[in-house]
Amino acid sequence: MSPVVAEVVLYSFIVVVSALAGAGVVIFNDRSTRLVTFLAFAAGVMFGAAFFHMLPEAYEGGGWWAFALVPMGFLFVLVLERYLVAHACEEPPDCAEHVHGHALGFSAFLGLSTHTLFDGIALGSSVKEGVGAMALLAITAHKVPSSLSLASILQAEGKKRGTILAYTALYGLMVPVGAVLYFGFDAVLSFQSLAPKALAFSAGTFLYIAVSDLLPHVNKHGRDKPGRNLVALAAGLLVMFVLARLLGHTDH
Repeated sequence: MSPVVAEVVLYSFIVVVSALAGAGVVIFNDRSTRLVTFLAFAAGVMFGAAFFHMLPEAYEGGGWWAFALVPMGFLFVLVLERYLVAHACEEPPDCAEHVHGHALGFSAFLGLSTHTLFDGIALGSSVKEGVGAMALLAITAHKVPSSLSLASILQAEGKKRGTILAYTALYGLMVPVGAVLYFGFDAVLSFQSLAPKALAFSAGTFLYIAVSDLLPHVNKHGRDKPGRNLVALAAGLLVMFVLARLLGHTDH
């Protein structure tokens, strides 16, 4: 095994473990009343990921036209959730819970995985250039809060612990998949032109999930603790803002 491959394997393992650790914070918390607070934090993370990381990098790499794919990502999740996968019920006014089906968690998984796939591409290129440790730091710092968000959404849908961990592991494994894609097609395809478009599309999916699903759920089921949930939302935004300032959006 070459040193480059060994380094990518080691770093990928660290990323997957960090993603599982983030999910573990949610699924091994026995206090179900904290789920709404986790979802508020998840909404903040998704807002922060879109505005502080994904959109700036999409604009830097693809210019103004990269933003044309943001509403496409938004509409993709809308169609997926409302018409293809989910079947919204016609609930009576006193219905205690509105069931959205299983589109939300799957949509979040797709959006996060797309972003993570390009994290893997960034890791592969960074390792090749000899700066893999810096890329690892940036990617790992993002995976923990993002996997916490994913786990919160999946748990809110009633997924079992094993299923949540499986989703999270697959999400983390997008990093080595992206690295393999980089090394396998670096000489044939130009990832620089594709990455900004994928990031902009993913940002649109994040914005839909945060605005149309997470925040309404928090508002409906978290009325007893509005202050705590607002703090959690702000904390998610703050975490992603600090990461953007410390690590730089172009480093991941």
